[in-house]
Amino acid sequence: MKKIIITLITTAALSGCANSANSASTSAAASAAVIPQQSQQLVVVVADDWQAIAAQLYRFERVAGQWQQQGQGHSVVLGRTGLAWGIGLHPAQAGEQKQEGDGKAPAGIFELGTAFGYLDSLKTNMTYQGMTADDYCVDVKGSPFYNQLVNKSVVGEAAVKDSSEWMRRDIYSQDNLYKKGLVVKHNSQNVDGAGSCIFMHLWRAENKPTAGCTAMTEQNMDTLLAWLDEQKKPLLVSLPSSQYQQKQLLWKLPAIK
Repeated sequence: MKKIIITLITTAALSGCANSANSASTSAAASAAVIPQQSQQLVVVVADDWQAIAAQLYRFERVAGQWQQQGQGHSVVLGRTGLAWGIGLHPAQAGEQKQEGDGKAPAGIFELGTAFGYLDSLKTNMTYQGMTADDYCVDVKGSPFYNQLVNKSVVGEAAVKDSSEWMRRDIYSQDNLYKKGLVVKHNSQNVDGAGSCIFMHLWRAENKPTAGCTAMTEQNMDTLLAWLDEQKKPLLVSLPSSQYQQKQLLWKLPAIK
């Protein structure tokens, strides 16, 4: 388990062709870009459709060049209005796009970043940041700190004034949703209004959706955190079932049984 104290980090650090030969080349390049060879772990989240607030999460590890499922799948909840395409490693897609405040979790393929929580340490091989009462994720459109984790003592009170994403929710919201979690590197370039502060965190209940994150039980979060290893460059794949089936071969995604 690694621990780091950070005062300011971004959540980043998150079509025709002339002939069939060109088309094949383009497809191969797109596949390679979507799932880099160095990525050895995938967290796969599949929902029934774009509007679903519930989904199943599966863990895969690359063994001898093949994706192998690790353990059993389990339930998660998504945004209160389902899914919309986010900004990640995948090529830009036609369809509804994630926007600030739309209540949708981002669909696509994303790097996983820092683990965070209320505790001094967690059992994980991801870099960990213990949050304080001064830590915020800025969700205010137009802010120079949009979609960034900041510390109020560094950036000043005015910089976090209108942000609703205080990272110590046990202090400000009297809940444990962010007791343990992970940063999802959506919108790594911090495009204003394209969606901010996307996490994997603890849920309220299996029938209570999020504002745009992916949430689960504490037990399942513990299992996920203990399994993840930043040296294996883990990715999150989050898609409706129909899109997963369409993209499976092109993006070289694992088969779900």
